[in-house]
Amino acid sequence: MNKELIVRSGSSDVDFAILKDGKLTELHKDEDSSDFSVGDIMLAKVRKPVSGLNAAFVNVGYEKDAFLHYHDLGPQLQSLLKFIKRVSTGKLKDFSLKDFPFEKDIDKNGSINDALKANQSILVQIVKEPISTKGPRISSELSIAGRYLVLVPFSDRVSVSQKIESKEEKDRLKRLVQSIRPKGFGVIVRTVADGKKVAELDKDLNNLLTKWTAMCKKIYKAKLPSKVLSELNRAASILRDVFNDDFTGIYVDDETLYYQIKDYVQQIAPGKESIVKLYESNVPIFEKFGIERQIKTSFGRTVSTSKGAYLVIEHTEALHVIDVNSGNRSNKAKNQEDTALEVNLIAAKEVARQLRLRDMGGIIVIDFIDMSSSDNRRKLYDQLREEMKDDRAKHKILPPSKFGLIQITRQRVRPEVNIKTREENPNGEGEVEAPIVLINKMTADLERIITNKGHKNGIILNAHPFIAAYVTKGFPSVRSKWFLEHKKWVKVLPRDAYTYLEYRFQDKDGKELN
Repeated sequence: MNKELIVRSGSSDVDFAILKDGKLTELHKDEDSSDFSVGDIMLAKVRKPVSGLNAAFVNVGYEKDAFLHYHDLGPQLQSLLKFIKRVSTGKLKDFSLKDFPFEKDIDKNGSINDALKANQSILVQIVKEPISTKGPRISSELSIAGRYLVLVPFSDRVSVSQKIESKEEKDRLKRLVQSIRPKGFGVIVRTVADGKKVAELDKDLNNLLTKWTAMCKKIYKAKLPSKVLSELNRAASILRDVFNDDFTGIYVDDETLYYQIKDYVQQIAPGKESIVKLYESNVPIFEKFGIERQIKTSFGRTVSTSKGAYLVIEHTEALHVIDVNSGNRSNKAKNQEDTALEVNLIAAKEVARQLRLRDMGGIIVIDFIDMSSSDNRRKLYDQLREEMKDDRAKHKILPPSKFGLIQITRQRVRPEVNIKTREENPNGEGEVEAPIVLINKMTADLERIITNKGHKNGIILNAHPFIAAYVTKGFPSVRSKWFLEHKKWVKVLPRDAYTYLEYRFQDKDGKELN
């Protein structure tokens, strides 16, 4: 499997695309104007506790106050508040916590009014970026993420990622981390630590402690609110979270960014920096790797999958709804149940990709094609779970209901990726589907026609002269690919009277093929 990271640099932002065997699976944007990123730690001021919500609104410098629920305070809130007070006044200059006296844990079911007061200084971490009309969601249970470990101040727990399946490996990692864990800090062992030696873990831990010390130095005499620890830039954070030995190439079109990424890869994976390559062609990098076309075909309301099936994706304020359609196709399967299973399994793969690609969060309801067999419903459920196994966002999948619906909850920490795919109508007012999607639609229609045996008297494509030329010219042409795929030659006739995006399939007698 080829796994590649493509980095496109613009004047004010950087786009990151992750490809698996050439298929776009994730798309991220790093904007210079983004003041609030997940993982940032702020020294903020409590605006007011609200007992009815058992939460507090906190001024972090955003136009809307951030929301801090009682359950996100962390058990060692009193220790944190005492630490902030002593550091900000200059009374405490040793930030190691080894000699810092911890306070008693707060009550799990306590009241926000007993824990926080208005105008109080507090360290908080962004756990959800501002979305729609809401301010950031924050937590005062701090954590600093590294390559292999996550450092948790004011804790003594060591936990290991549940994705590491081997009990022996979990026990080994737990023992190693216990031996190097500094007093006053808890540690979470990440999945990528699987198989790593103590020297690598110790180096990562020391880097995190250095970050903690640098952050604490900023607290002294800091203005409220202010950012005291920034999450890594998006390039570094993506590499930190997703980079592994599966990556076969990282391509960057900006020289400065190329050297930054190469240096970072050298730090986290010595010996792998050779896969970072500077892209210097005149062809835009996203076009060269086919990403621009995939963006146009993947972000619309309708998304085509293989074998003529397609998804319809709708969004509401409360949830996302995905409808699976077979495209009214028939195939060589023995019965309707087999057809439904085949389409559903194809759709499950595309659904998992779409959730990651668009970063859709909250509640997602998928209306798969009804299947009467409980074994087939189980196969679908298992397939969807398998496809979403690599999804880094926390999620939960419920088994299919009697109506064929599958419900998913997926963590939402930043606004959904929303890319406009419709373009201005060249023939008049309004908007039309992007012309780049047209060939995909033609190919899907042709496949349905051939599958349904509606081609006994030959197949003729009538299209605008520009589209007719695009389909027939070049090598290999679109028509040649159709012939190799279906062993049927399509005659293409240019029609001056057609609009740009208008086309029809007919047989030799002029009868329209639907």
